[in-house]
Amino acid sequence: MAKQGSLTINHVAKAAGVSRQTVSRVINNGPSVKPQVRERILAAIEELGYVPNQAARRMGGGRSYLILAINDRPRTIENWRAGRGNDWVDQMLHGGMLTCEAHGYHLLFELVDVVPDQAIRQLDRALSSLRPDGVILTPPHSENAALAALLTRRGIAFGRMGSSARHDDGINVFMNDHDAAAAAVRHLVALGHRRIGFISGSARYAASDAREHGYGDAMRAAGLAVRDGDVQHGDFSFASGAVAMENILRQPDPPTAIIASNDEMAFAVLHVAADRGIAVPNALSVVSFDDTPGVRFSVPPLTAIRQPISALAETICIKLIQARDGQDVTGDFALPFELIERQSTAPASS
Repeated sequence: MAKQGSLTINHVAKAAGVSRQTVSRVINNGPSVKPQVRERILAAIEELGYVPNQAARRMGGGRSYLILAINDRPRTIENWRAGRGNDWVDQMLHGGMLTCEAHGYHLLFELVDVVPDQAIRQLDRALSSLRPDGVILTPPHSENAALAALLTRRGIAFGRMGSSARHDDGINVFMNDHDAAAAAVRHLVALGHRRIGFISGSARYAASDAREHGYGDAMRAAGLAVRDGDVQHGDFSFASGAVAMENILRQPDPPTAIIASNDEMAFAVLHVAADRGIAVPNALSVVSFDDTPGVRFSVPPLTAIRQPISALAETICIKLIQARDGQDVTGDFALPFELIERQSTAPASS
Protein backbone atom coordinates (compact mmCIF):
# COMPACT_ATOMS: atom_id res chain seq x y z
CA MET A 1 0.00 0.00 0.00
CA ALA A 2 1.20 3.53 -0.77
CA LYS A 3 2.40 5.65 2.10
CA GLN A 4 -0.16 8.20 3.32
CA GLY A 5 1.84 11.13 1.96
CA SER A 6 2.02 9.60 -1.53
CA LEU A 7 -1.63 8.59 -1.81
CA THR A 8 -3.40 9.96 -4.86
CA ILE A 9 -6.89 9.92 -6.27
CA ASN A 10 -5.77 7.01 -8.48
CA HIS A 11 -5.18 4.83 -5.41
CA VAL A 12 -8.73 5.57 -4.24
CA ALA A 13 -10.15 4.78 -7.68
CA LYS A 14 -8.32 1.44 -7.78
CA ALA A 15 -9.43 0.49 -4.27
CA ALA A 16 -13.07 1.35 -5.02
CA GLY A 17 -13.04 -0.20 -8.49
CA VAL A 18 -14.18 3.00 -10.23
CA SER A 19 -12.74 5.61 -12.55
CA ARG A 20 -10.65 8.55 -11.40
CA GLN A 21 -13.40 10.88 -12.67
CA THR A 22 -16.01 9.20 -10.47
CA VAL A 23 -13.83 9.63 -7.39
CA SER A 24 -13.35 13.29 -8.31
CA ARG A 25 -17.11 13.83 -8.53
CA VAL A 26 -17.60 12.34 -5.06
CA ILE A 27 -14.79 14.44 -3.54
CA ASN A 28 -16.27 17.57 -5.13
CA ASN A 29 -19.86 16.70 -4.18
CA GLY A 30 -20.76 16.35 -7.84
CA PRO A 31 -23.92 14.82 -9.29
CA SER A 32 -24.59 11.57 -11.18
CA VAL A 33 -23.00 9.14 -8.71
CA LYS A 34 -25.13 6.26 -7.45
CA PRO A 35 -25.49 6.18 -3.66
CA GLN A 36 -23.89 2.73 -3.35
CA VAL A 37 -20.94 3.82 -5.49
CA ARG A 38 -20.53 6.99 -3.44
CA GLU A 39 -20.52 4.94 -0.22
CA ARG A 40 -17.88 2.58 -1.66
CA ILE A 41 -15.64 5.48 -2.60
CA LEU A 42 -16.03 7.16 0.78
CA ALA A 43 -15.21 3.86 2.47
CA ALA A 44 -12.04 3.57 0.35
CA ILE A 45 -11.04 7.14 1.24
CA GLU A 46 -11.53 6.35 4.92
CA GLU A 47 -9.63 3.05 4.75
CA LEU A 48 -6.69 4.52 2.86
CA GLY A 49 -6.59 7.72 4.87
CA TYR A 50 -6.60 9.75 1.66
CA VAL A 51 -6.72 13.54 2.07
CA PRO A 52 -7.66 15.50 -1.08
CA ASN A 53 -5.18 18.18 -2.16
CA GLN A 54 -7.09 21.34 -1.34
CA ALA A 55 -4.92 23.59 -3.49
CA ALA A 56 -5.39 21.36 -6.52
CA ARG A 57 -9.15 21.27 -5.97
CA ARG A 58 -9.28 25.06 -5.85
CA MET A 59 -7.26 25.50 -9.04
CA GLY A 60 -9.04 22.76 -10.92
CA GLY A 61 -12.64 23.63 -10.27
CA GLY A 62 -12.73 27.37 -9.72
CA ARG A 63 -13.88 26.84 -6.14
CA SER A 64 -12.21 27.66 -2.88
CA TYR A 65 -14.14 25.09 -0.80
CA LEU A 66 -14.25 27.77 1.88
CA ILE A 67 -17.23 29.20 3.73
CA LEU A 68 -16.46 32.44 5.55
CA ALA A 69 -18.41 33.38 8.70
CA ILE A 70 -18.01 36.91 10.05
CA ASN A 71 -18.85 37.87 13.61
CA ASP A 72 -19.13 41.01 15.75
CA ARG A 73 -15.49 41.94 16.42
CA PRO A 74 -15.81 44.31 19.45
CA ARG A 75 -18.23 42.14 21.40
CA THR A 76 -16.41 38.87 20.71
CA ILE A 77 -13.02 40.27 21.72
CA GLU A 78 -14.51 41.90 24.82
CA ASN A 79 -15.91 38.55 25.95
CA TRP A 80 -12.64 36.73 25.27
CA ARG A 81 -10.52 39.30 27.12
CA ALA A 82 -12.88 39.24 30.08
CA GLY A 83 -12.53 35.47 30.26
CA ARG A 84 -16.23 34.93 29.59
CA GLY A 85 -15.77 33.23 26.23
CA ASN A 86 -18.70 33.16 23.84
CA ASP A 87 -21.06 30.20 23.93
CA TRP A 88 -23.02 31.55 20.94
CA VAL A 89 -19.87 31.44 18.80
CA ASP A 90 -19.02 27.96 20.09
CA GLN A 91 -22.43 26.63 19.08
CA MET A 92 -22.22 28.33 15.68
CA LEU A 93 -18.79 26.82 15.01
CA HIS A 94 -20.01 23.40 16.15
CA GLY A 95 -22.80 23.32 13.57
CA GLY A 96 -20.88 25.08 10.81
CA MET A 97 -17.50 23.36 11.01
CA LEU A 98 -18.82 19.82 11.21
CA THR A 99 -21.24 20.42 8.34
CA CYS A 100 -18.55 21.93 6.12
CA GLU A 101 -16.19 19.07 6.97
CA ALA A 102 -18.82 16.51 5.97
CA HIS A 103 -19.16 18.19 2.55
CA GLY A 104 -15.45 18.62 1.86
CA TYR A 105 -15.43 22.31 2.79
CA HIS A 106 -13.68 24.39 5.43
CA LEU A 107 -15.30 27.01 7.64
CA LEU A 108 -13.26 30.14 8.33
CA PHE A 109 -14.15 32.54 11.12
CA GLU A 110 -13.32 36.25 10.86
CA LEU A 111 -14.02 39.12 13.23
CA VAL A 112 -15.34 42.26 11.54
CA ASP A 113 -16.05 45.66 13.09
CA VAL A 114 -19.65 46.78 13.35
CA VAL A 115 -18.95 50.35 12.18
CA PRO A 116 -20.43 50.23 8.64
CA ASP A 117 -17.50 51.71 6.67
CA GLN A 118 -14.94 49.61 8.51
CA ALA A 119 -17.06 46.49 8.07
CA ILE A 120 -17.22 46.99 4.31
CA ARG A 121 -13.45 47.50 3.99
CA GLN A 122 -12.61 44.51 6.18
CA LEU A 123 -15.01 42.16 4.41
CA ASP A 124 -13.82 43.34 0.99
CA ARG A 125 -10.21 42.56 1.94
CA ALA A 126 -11.20 39.11 3.22
CA LEU A 127 -13.10 38.35 0.02
CA SER A 128 -10.13 39.33 -2.15
CA SER A 129 -7.70 37.28 -0.07
CA LEU A 130 -9.74 34.15 0.59
CA ARG A 131 -12.21 34.06 -2.34
CA PRO A 132 -14.80 32.07 -0.36
CA ASP A 133 -17.62 30.17 -2.05
CA GLY A 134 -20.09 31.57 0.47
CA VAL A 135 -20.33 34.00 3.37
CA ILE A 136 -22.32 33.81 6.61
CA LEU A 137 -23.41 37.14 8.08
CA THR A 138 -24.10 36.79 11.80
CA PRO A 139 -25.83 39.51 13.86
CA PRO A 140 -25.45 42.46 13.70
CA HIS A 141 -23.71 42.13 10.32
CA SER A 142 -26.83 40.38 9.06
CA GLU A 143 -28.63 43.73 9.28
CA ASN A 144 -26.00 45.63 7.27
CA ALA A 145 -27.48 46.12 3.81
CA ALA A 146 -24.17 47.46 2.49
CA LEU A 147 -22.44 44.12 3.22
CA ALA A 148 -25.20 42.25 1.39
CA ALA A 149 -24.84 44.65 -1.55
CA LEU A 150 -21.06 44.08 -1.62
CA LEU A 151 -21.51 40.31 -1.74
CA THR A 152 -24.12 40.61 -4.47
CA ARG A 153 -21.77 42.75 -6.58
CA ARG A 154 -18.99 40.21 -6.09
CA GLY A 155 -21.30 37.36 -7.09
CA ILE A 156 -20.76 35.49 -3.81
CA ALA A 157 -23.61 33.55 -2.23
CA PHE A 158 -24.38 34.73 1.28
CA GLY A 159 -26.68 33.91 4.13
CA ARG A 160 -27.94 35.75 7.17
CA MET A 161 -27.93 33.71 10.36
CA GLY A 162 -30.25 34.60 13.20
CA SER A 163 -31.96 37.60 11.60
CA SER A 164 -35.74 37.42 11.74
CA ALA A 165 -36.08 40.76 9.92
CA ARG A 166 -37.53 40.57 6.42
CA HIS A 167 -35.01 40.44 3.57
CA ASP A 168 -35.55 40.03 -0.15
CA ASP A 169 -32.11 38.66 -0.99
CA GLY A 170 -29.72 35.99 0.21
CA ILE A 171 -30.38 32.93 2.34
CA ASN A 172 -32.04 33.81 5.63
CA VAL A 173 -31.97 31.20 8.39
CA PHE A 174 -33.48 32.14 11.73
CA MET A 175 -35.89 31.35 14.54
CA ASN A 176 -39.00 33.47 15.09
CA ASP A 177 -37.83 35.80 17.86
CA HIS A 178 -41.22 37.51 18.17
CA ASP A 179 -43.04 34.24 18.78
CA ALA A 180 -40.31 32.98 21.11
CA ALA A 181 -40.69 36.00 23.38
CA ALA A 182 -44.46 35.57 23.31
CA ALA A 183 -44.02 31.93 24.35
CA ALA A 184 -41.91 33.04 27.32
CA VAL A 185 -44.67 35.44 28.40
CA ARG A 186 -47.36 32.77 28.06
CA HIS A 187 -45.29 30.39 30.19
CA LEU A 188 -45.08 32.95 32.99
CA VAL A 189 -48.75 33.93 32.69
CA ALA A 190 -49.70 30.26 33.02
CA LEU A 191 -47.76 30.24 36.30
CA GLY A 192 -49.90 33.10 37.58
CA HIS A 193 -47.50 36.01 36.99
CA ARG A 194 -49.21 39.30 36.14
CA ARG A 195 -46.31 41.76 36.43
CA ILE A 196 -43.58 40.64 34.05
CA GLY A 197 -40.46 42.68 33.28
CA PHE A 198 -38.35 42.52 30.14
CA ILE A 199 -34.67 43.28 29.48
CA SER A 200 -33.97 43.84 25.79
CA GLY A 201 -30.69 43.40 23.93
CA SER A 202 -28.61 45.72 21.80
CA ALA A 203 -30.50 47.93 19.35
CA ARG A 204 -27.93 46.91 16.69
CA TYR A 205 -29.60 43.49 16.53
CA ALA A 206 -32.94 43.04 14.78
CA ALA A 207 -33.69 40.17 17.18
CA SER A 208 -33.79 42.66 20.07
CA ASP A 209 -36.65 44.58 18.52
CA ALA A 210 -38.51 41.41 17.51
CA ARG A 211 -38.27 39.96 21.02
CA GLU A 212 -39.44 43.18 22.67
CA HIS A 213 -42.43 43.37 20.32
CA GLY A 214 -43.25 39.72 20.98
CA TYR A 215 -43.20 40.41 24.72
CA GLY A 216 -45.47 43.44 24.35
CA ASP A 217 -47.93 41.70 22.05
CA ALA A 218 -48.22 38.69 24.36
CA MET A 219 -48.72 40.91 27.41
CA ARG A 220 -51.55 42.75 25.68
CA ALA A 221 -53.07 39.48 24.47
CA ALA A 222 -53.14 38.31 28.11
CA GLY A 223 -54.83 41.55 29.17
CA LEU A 224 -51.74 42.68 31.10
CA ALA A 225 -50.31 46.19 31.21
CA VAL A 226 -46.66 46.99 30.54
CA ARG A 227 -45.97 49.66 33.14
CA ASP A 228 -43.30 52.33 32.96
CA GLY A 229 -39.99 50.85 34.01
CA ASP A 230 -40.95 47.23 33.33
CA VAL A 231 -38.93 47.29 30.08
CA GLN A 232 -35.22 48.06 30.37
CA HIS A 233 -32.65 48.13 27.59
CA GLY A 234 -29.35 46.27 27.79
CA ASP A 235 -26.74 45.36 25.21
CA PHE A 236 -26.45 41.58 25.79
CA SER A 237 -23.60 42.07 28.30
CA PHE A 238 -23.59 41.00 31.96
CA ALA A 239 -22.96 44.57 33.11
CA SER A 240 -25.92 45.96 31.17
CA GLY A 241 -28.16 43.21 32.51
CA ALA A 242 -27.17 44.07 36.06
CA VAL A 243 -27.93 47.78 35.54
CA ALA A 244 -31.28 46.93 33.94
CA MET A 245 -32.23 44.68 36.84
CA GLU A 246 -31.27 47.32 39.41
CA ASN A 247 -33.51 49.80 37.56
CA ILE A 248 -36.42 47.36 37.59
CA LEU A 249 -36.06 46.74 41.32
CA ARG A 250 -36.12 50.47 42.10
CA GLN A 251 -39.81 50.56 41.21
CA PRO A 252 -42.53 50.23 43.84
CA ASP A 253 -44.18 46.83 43.46
CA PRO A 254 -41.57 45.41 41.02
CA PRO A 255 -42.31 42.49 38.66
CA THR A 256 -42.53 38.94 39.95
CA ALA A 257 -40.94 37.63 36.77
CA ILE A 258 -38.21 38.79 34.37
CA ILE A 259 -37.48 37.82 30.77
CA ALA A 260 -33.88 38.56 29.73
CA SER A 261 -32.95 38.68 26.05
CA ASN A 262 -29.89 36.48 26.40
CA ASP A 263 -28.22 34.16 28.89
CA GLU A 264 -25.51 36.58 29.99
CA MET A 265 -28.04 39.21 31.05
CA ALA A 266 -30.11 36.50 32.76
CA PHE A 267 -27.05 35.52 34.80
CA ALA A 268 -26.81 39.17 35.86
CA VAL A 269 -30.45 39.08 36.96
CA LEU A 270 -29.67 36.06 39.16
CA HIS A 271 -26.65 37.82 40.70
CA VAL A 272 -28.54 41.02 41.47
CA ALA A 273 -31.44 39.04 42.94
CA ALA A 274 -29.04 37.07 45.16
CA ASP A 275 -27.35 40.28 46.35
CA ARG A 276 -30.77 41.70 47.27
CA GLY A 277 -31.87 38.53 49.05
CA ILE A 278 -34.58 37.83 46.46
CA ALA A 279 -35.10 34.09 46.14
CA VAL A 280 -35.33 32.61 42.63
CA PRO A 281 -37.83 31.17 41.83
CA ASN A 282 -39.85 31.55 45.05
CA ALA A 283 -39.96 35.37 44.93
CA LEU A 284 -38.83 35.97 41.33
CA SER A 285 -39.08 33.84 38.19
CA VAL A 286 -36.48 34.29 35.42
CA VAL A 287 -36.60 33.25 31.75
CA SER A 288 -33.61 33.58 29.44
CA PHE A 289 -32.93 33.45 25.71
CA ASP A 290 -30.49 31.26 23.71
CA ASP A 291 -30.04 28.32 26.16
CA THR A 292 -26.28 28.16 25.75
CA PRO A 293 -24.57 25.43 27.84
CA GLY A 294 -23.90 27.65 30.87
CA VAL A 295 -27.59 27.94 31.80
CA ARG A 296 -27.56 24.37 33.07
CA PHE A 297 -24.97 25.30 35.71
CA SER A 298 -26.47 28.54 37.01
CA VAL A 299 -28.12 28.57 40.45
CA PRO A 300 -30.86 27.78 39.87
CA PRO A 301 -30.64 26.36 36.32
CA LEU A 302 -32.41 28.73 33.95
CA THR A 303 -35.67 28.22 32.12
CA ALA A 304 -34.77 29.41 28.63
CA ILE A 305 -35.84 29.80 25.03
CA ARG A 306 -33.52 27.49 23.14
CA GLN A 307 -32.29 29.16 19.98
CA PRO A 308 -31.12 26.34 17.66
CA ILE A 309 -27.73 28.00 17.05
CA SER A 310 -25.88 24.89 15.89
CA ALA A 311 -28.76 23.85 13.62
CA LEU A 312 -28.95 27.37 12.17
CA ALA A 313 -25.26 27.19 11.24
CA GLU A 314 -25.65 23.69 9.82
CA THR A 315 -28.60 24.74 7.67
CA ILE A 316 -26.97 27.89 6.32
CA CYS A 317 -23.76 26.04 5.38
CA ILE A 318 -25.73 23.40 3.49
CA LYS A 319 -27.69 26.10 1.65
CA LEU A 320 -24.50 27.97 0.70
CA ILE A 321 -22.92 24.79 -0.66
CA GLN A 322 -26.09 24.08 -2.63
CA ALA A 323 -25.98 27.62 -4.00
CA ARG A 324 -22.39 27.05 -5.14
CA ASP A 325 -23.64 23.93 -6.91
CA GLY A 326 -26.04 26.11 -8.90
CA GLN A 327 -29.22 25.55 -6.92
CA ASP A 328 -31.56 28.45 -6.22
CA VAL A 329 -31.88 28.36 -2.46
CA THR A 330 -32.50 32.02 -1.67
CA GLY A 331 -35.35 32.69 0.71
CA ASP A 332 -36.38 32.39 4.34
CA PHE A 333 -35.85 29.25 6.41
CA ALA A 334 -37.31 29.37 9.92
CA LEU A 335 -36.15 26.74 12.43
CA PRO A 336 -38.24 25.94 15.52
CA PHE A 337 -37.35 27.23 18.96
CA GLU A 338 -38.07 25.44 22.25
CA LEU A 339 -38.93 26.64 25.70
CA ILE A 340 -36.90 24.54 28.12
CA GLU A 341 -38.35 24.58 31.65
CA ARG A 342 -35.88 24.38 34.52
CA GLN A 343 -35.80 25.56 38.13
CA SER A 344 -35.76 29.36 37.62
CA THR A 345 -39.52 29.63 37.10
CA ALA A 346 -42.32 28.74 39.52
CA PRO A 347 -45.90 29.77 40.29
CA ALA A 348 -46.29 33.36 41.42
CA SER A 349 -46.52 33.73 45.17
CA SER A 350 -49.92 34.85 46.35
